[in-house]
Parts: sequence; structure tokens; C-alpha cells
Amino acid sequence: METIRLTTAQALVTYLGAQRTTIGGGEAPLFAGCWAIFGHGNVSGIGEALYHARETLPTFRAHNEQGMALAAVAFAKAKNRRQMMACTTSIGPGAMNLLTAAGVAHVNRLPVLFLPGDVFANRRPDPVLQQIEDWNDATVSVNDCFRPVSRFWDRITRPEQLLTSLPHAMQVLTDPANCGPVTLSMCQDVQAEAYDFPQAFFAPKLHHLRRPGADSDELARAADLLRRAERPLIVAGGGVLYSEAAGRLREFAAHHQVPVSETQAGKSAMPWNHPQAAGSIGVTGSSAANTLAREADVILAIGTRLQDFTTGSRALLPGAAKLIQLNVQSLDSGKHNAVPLVGDAKRTLGDLTALLGDYAAPPGWRERSGKLIAEWNAVVEKVTAPGNAALPTDAQVIGAVNRTASPRDIVVCAAGGLPGELHKLWRASEPNGYHLEYGFSCMGYEIPGGLGVKMAHPDRDVIIMVGDGSYLMLNSELHTSVMLGKKLIVTVLDNRGFGCINRLQRECGGESFNNLIADVDHKASETWVDFAAHAASLGCIAEKVSGIGDLEQALRRARRAERTCVIVIDTDPMPTTEEGGAWWDVAVPEVSRRAQVGEARTTYDKMRAAQAMG
Repeated sequence: METIRLTTAQALVTYLGAQRTTIGGGEAPLFAGCWAIFGHGNVSGIGEALYHARETLPTFRAHNEQGMALAAVAFAKAKNRRQMMACTTSIGPGAMNLLTAAGVAHVNRLPVLFLPGDVFANRRPDPVLQQIEDWNDATVSVNDCFRPVSRFWDRITRPEQLLTSLPHAMQVLTDPANCGPVTLSMCQDVQAEAYDFPQAFFAPKLHHLRRPGADSDELARAADLLRRAERPLIVAGGGVLYSEAAGRLREFAAHHQVPVSETQAGKSAMPWNHPQAAGSIGVTGSSAANTLAREADVILAIGTRLQDFTTGSRALLPGAAKLIQLNVQSLDSGKHNAVPLVGDAKRTLGDLTALLGDYAAPPGWRERSGKLIAEWNAVVEKVTAPGNAALPTDAQVIGAVNRTASPRDIVVCAAGGLPGELHKLWRASEPNGYHLEYGFSCMGYEIPGGLGVKMAHPDRDVIIMVGDGSYLMLNSELHTSVMLGKKLIVTVLDNRGFGCINRLQRECGGESFNNLIADVDHKASETWVDFAAHAASLGCIAEKVSGIGDLEQALRRARRAERTCVIVIDTDPMPTTEEGGAWWDVAVPEVSRRAQVGEARTTYDKMRAAQAMG
């Protein structure tokens, strides 16, 4: 057996560079690069190895570990999980800064390889700088925090562990059912240790997308239910995009005349103007989709976890309808007492339509859905049109951004009130044109996430919509976008605080407290942030505009610019689109000195009575 003597870090980097994937009928590296912020836990081991591999595994430098990891997560999402990135950090706080991004990747079923530095395996210098000590367990380090937010976790304490750990990691990262983040904690002394690795271990390996077919009995049961449906509805989730089944879904909906609603992760699976496109569903759903959900007798959910924002906390879905869950992950397919249909979305939709033959939804249901869809499209036109108020609403800003965007542009957002308005109102034309992180709803995702999307799709304009709250949480990767030449178009909606949570606070009977800046700083008007000046200091082209007309002109200028542009506009923190939507279970106190809380609790108890259990 031929061997090659390499350090653990060199072997790791060489192996990653040898992994390949299939994209669009061709081959590409499975790992498009490695994000790295070096410190004493990785600079001399992994850092030295990355230097020599920079032609096959590019290294990208960021300003914040969480930011670079979120960029990696967004990259994988934008690539429909066909390609991914790795992230390496020092030990201690550098490693722990990855944890939030690990949660994002885990919830959203996205592949990213975390390589945090770890303590010395030989323990000679213990305790080292940044090392925590557990008085009852000497094997614990901060990297044990990654266990619950990793699909696979290992601590590399010997070089030869890579021979089994790395193939296991690749299997998880490329498996459509078990996909998620992998953490390999790299003990810093082991990174530098050498071992005679088998030469064959580093042979190029091509990873193919697995498309498991559904069980024939499950497929027959689902087809029978759909064939007898009088009022069928489809709920399209992120799995439709991950499976690259958007085209198949459009054909299925058109052939069988079934209306399609979309989750946050599934939005853009259908073009907004498709005759069967009913829009968003759930708490942030369109009136069309939510009405159809309440009236449906059979619901086919495709590639969705059916979390509470989609189901209206189980008060909207599945309702009285029979639910079929088509999902590659068996756990998801059985949720909400569904009829399970375990399989790849693209393949199984093809198998379903073959069994359904010429079945089409009855004319009355087609007429009903068409009427509701037309009414909703009129609502979108109305609420996104420019208004005369001193401060525009989020909806009006969304309208301006959408009108100036091209069909191929990608909008990116994550948290606050904007995701709800975008889910309802944004008109996506092409698959992956709508990129919302709403599984973890991670504040701060927007800017680094947008950077990751741009790296995945350099030929498409990436438009980031972000509130002042998320901007202040994590903005440093604006400079990284300038540094890497990855142009972003960022619209900052400044409502001076956490406007979304302030509204929720008041809806639950509370007084405005600790959310809007005016409520916590009596000199807020004097001390508030100049976002345009801040963005300019990071190397961006930046300006502040005063109205919707000025915003549209600024957005057109941004499209012509050569580097990242940031446009700031003041917005009203209170209004939100009243049309559409569904109840969301947010617990209200049973006892309070505020009468408004008592009134909210009465309403809450009434709504809970409609929740389905089980």
C-alpha cells in the first residue's frame, strides 16, 4: 500500500480538495472554499495547510466567525445543497462564535463543515489560553457545545481518525435525508502531527445526488387520496428547491389544476404569476392560500417541516383536510398524523402524476382558487403602491425594491417584521430568487447571508433587505463584500428599534417596553446611528433617501454601481399588512395587573381551542 506522510491538517485539506459534486450536468468541487479566521488554535496547523492548497481549496477571510459561517450556510442554501463550504477558527470564543450559524444550518437542513480548533490532546500545557475547565470531566471543551447543533460531531485526537471520520462527515453532508452541519473539533497539537496516510484515501471522489423513490404502497395510497380529492391544495416547502423540483412542481400543478401555496423556504418554487400560484401560507400567508387551506379536503405538503408559522400553530393546517407529507426525511413525512410519502420530491412528483393520469381538480375548485388568487394579487398591488404618509411602510418599501428588481435578482432577508411582509408581498419569478432564513430566523444573517448568496450566484444581483436591528447586530461582512469584490445591494429600513417585536408586545397586551429606541433613550434623536456614514466607512457606496420615489432612483443607481451599495430609508415601525395572515401561538400571561393583558389572554384562550393536537 502506497502511503504519503502528511500532518493531520494537511491530510484534512487534501481530502476536502479531492471531493467533487455534480451540478448542472457537469462536475465541480464539492467544497467551494474554506472561510478562516486564524488564531492560536488553527493558524499553524490548518492555516499552514490551507496556504499550500489555495489553488484547489480557496481560503476566504472574514471579520467575524459568525458572519463567515452564516455566509457558508447561505452559500449551501443558494446552491440547493450541491456545493458547500468549510469554516475554521481558533479555540475558545472563536469556536463558540460559530454556534449560532450551526443552529441555522441544523434547523434548515443545510450542509456546512465546521473545523474549530480545540485544546491539546496530549494535555501537556493544560490549561491553555481560552480553555475552559470542567472540574468533573477532563474531556470537555467549548466544542462540546456543538453536539446538539451538529448532525455529526467528532473530536480529532489522533491523525488516523480522519480515515473513518472524514468519509462519515461526507456521507452526512451529502445525504438529502440527514443533511446538516458537521463539526470536527481539531485538537491543535494533533493538527501538526504527521502520519503515513494511504495514498488512495485522497483519490478524487464524485458525489451524486441520491433520489430515493417512494414505497409503492405509500405512493398508491397518496395517489388514491388525490384522485378522490374535490378540493386539493399543495404546500411547497424548501425541499422542492433542494430537490431542484420547481419545474416538475409547475408542470404537476398545471396538469392537475391544483393550487400551490408556499412556505418561507419554498417561496420562488412557483413564479408569482403562474395560474396555480396561491402565494404564501400560514401566519404570514396570503388570504388566497390560507382560505384554500381552510377549505381543502386533501393537502399535499412537499419538502416542508410544517413548522408553526406554516401551520398557524396547528390552528390552520391540516384542519379538516387529509394531509399527505411528501418528504425525503421519514421523520418529517409522519408529522401531524400525515399519510407518509417518503421519497425525493422531483422523482416522486413524476411517479404521482403517472398514477394520477388525467385527473384534474373539479371546475368549481379551479374557479374558486382562480378568484381568490386574483383578489390577492390586487391586494399586493394596493399595499405596495407608494403612499402619502410622512414615513413609508415596510410594504411600500418592498414594492419599490420589487419594481426596480429584475426577474433573476435574489432577495435576501431573515428576521424581524420584513420576512412576514416579504413572504406575503414579494413577487419571485425564478427558483431561488427568494432567499429567506426563517427556520431559525437569525437576526444578523442578512448581510453575511447575502454575501454567501452572491458567491453562489455571481451572475445575479443580490438584494438584501434588512432592518436597523439586524444591521446593528452583524454588519462587518459589508467590508468583506467590498474586499472580495462581491457586490451587494442593501436596503436598510430604519424604524429605530425592534418594531416587529414591539407590535407583538402590544398585541399580547403589553406596553411598549425595551424595543423601540425612543422607549429606552430619551436622547434617541440626537444619538441615533448614521447608517449611511457607517456603511461608507466600511467601503460601501452609501446614501440616505427620504421617500419611495427617491428610493427607486437610488436602487437604479445601485444597479449600475461597481461595488456594494447601501441605501437607508426611515420607515414607520407600526403598520403591517392586515390582509392575509393566520394566528400564531404566543403565550399570554394568565395573570397581570394590566387589563389589556387580560383581554389578550381571553382572545388567546379562544384561539387555542382551535389547535389540533397530535
